[in-house]
Amino acid sequence: MKPKPGKVILINGASSSGKSTLSEALQARLEEPFWHFSIDHIRDAGVLPLARIRTGDFAWSAMRPAFFDGFHQCLPVLAEAGNNLIVEHIVETEAWRNHLLDLLSHIDVYFVGVHCPLKELERRERARGDRRIGNARKDHGMVHAHCFYDFEIDSTNPTDRNVSELMGAWHARTRPTAFDQMRSRAVLGEET
Repeated sequence: MKPKPGKVILINGASSSGKSTLSEALQARLEEPFWHFSIDHIRDAGVLPLARIRTGDFAWSAMRPAFFDGFHQCLPVLAEAGNNLIVEHIVETEAWRNHLLDLLSHIDVYFVGVHCPLKELERRERARGDRRIGNARKDHGMVHAHCFYDFEIDSTNPTDRNVSELMGAWHARTRPTAFDQMRSRAVLGEET
């Protein structure tokens, strides 16, 4: 018997906007088990040949499209197996958004936008020390341009407050979702 597909809470925001902090706190409070899944988890697990990318043996620019396509394509497979997912991501382009809309068309997706003022993003980026300086600024200018959401938060607010508000909105969610609406507009060729 095929399991019921899992649910996906997709968290989109700029680098250093607080997606991981929000995801971890949300995972700790949700009543059902949810995986916390992100690009950083894959990178930190040693899946990528980072040492050889750093030495120039492999060109990240050549690997990057297949890496992100694989990440996107694994999301519906994990959900179809019955896993609930909290996915943190930076939906960089309208094409990526449309690909996710298509891949996850049969999955219950709750789309969350994480906002943070640019000055704070850049402060966090410098403080982390593990991000290329300038990524937060680049992301800030485009990450929300082609999306709208079921729920949006300001990550400068306390995490507990954001999680409580997000959980309340999640439990009260209705259809059509933001993904449903964006999918309809994409089919009709309308701008979001």
